[in-house]
Amino acid sequence: MVSTAVHRVVGGGSVLVHQVFADTDALARHTTGVSVEQRRSLAAVSEPGLHMVRGLELSDVARSALATSGVPVATGEWTYGFARHDSAAELPDTAVQVTAVWTVADPSDLGELRHWWREVATLAHEIDPGMLRCEAHQVDDRPALIIHETFADTAELKFHLTKGTAATFKKNLDRIAAPEAYYFRGSVAWSIRTYSTFMRLPATYTR
Repeated sequence: MVSTAVHRVVGGGSVLVHQVFADTDALARHTTGVSVEQRRSLAAVSEPGLHMVRGLELSDVARSALATSGVPVATGEWTYGFARHDSAAELPDTAVQVTAVWTVADPSDLGELRHWWREVATLAHEIDPGMLRCEAHQVDDRPALIIHETFADTAELKFHLTKGTAATFKKNLDRIAAPEAYYFRGSVAWSIRTYSTFMRLPATYTR
């Protein structure tokens, strides 16, 4: 495991855990090893809601381990995106990271969903300079994408939502798909939380 971070959810008695593994084998070992004991201890006081797992290549061993964990899971393999920096270590302390699952009601619209998120990534590289990273991951077992975006700070996230690519392509995305969940990690301004409610995003914010 390269890193782990626990974020307290705003307005709720829960936490958001973010873990990074060196490779897919490390994820599998953790899921079938120390993670088993952790789940037994945590089960006495809490219940996990969702695991979102994204990466370049997820082995069958890792997928099987996740499937037997007893936790709802969305696994996705990297499809496309960009990063303005080579390493997550270069992210500023003010960075806000956003991860979401977008699902289409009609499986035949998956190609169009992929198209519009590709348009988001392409245009964002030009007009959203505060977006440091944008990734789309194809979910394995249903017509959905895991989207992961990183912004330099909460002001850049606000620009993205109100004037940037989120505002530009919202109607196109809403026409064919809906977000199952949105998770914000970092210091998000109250105005953005209010605007996200207006946009009907099923959002969870952390400190």
